[in-house]
Amino acid sequence: MEFIKQQPSSKAPVDWFTGDVWWDVIVAGQEPSRMRANLVRFSPGARTNWHSHALGQTLHVVAGIALIGTRDGTVFEAHPGETVACPPNEEHWHGAAPDRFMEHIAMWEGTGDGTPETTWAEPVADQQYNGSRTRNH
Repeated sequence: MEFIKQQPSSKAPVDWFTGDVWWDVIVAGQEPSRMRANLVRFSPGARTNWHSHALGQTLHVVAGIALIGTRDGTVFEAHPGETVACPPNEEHWHGAAPDRFMEHIAMWEGTGDGTPETTWAEPVADQQYNGSRTRNH
């Protein structure tokens, strides 16, 4: 057993995010593990670009209201304690509601074969971000 050395908090790359986003790496698994997990903090209105994960992604909302959008225009609203699974290769985005901070734990796996685990695309347009929200209960 070992304690994983914590890395300093990092500002998320502006090439992948709109707004002010910071993360803490919880774990970046070393072979044979492919586990990845980050605690991500979004300022009000901040969000990821469109992206997909080769093996999918799971988001667990810790604080605030998370918005998760899909290419068909659906914007899901998730609250603290709720967990959302994004299927492999599904393009999506996630971020904070316009009026409050949001924190989630993002979990995904590396591919193990050297291919990209995440494919990043264009920023989410304000019209897409501001689409009508749905609660999936």
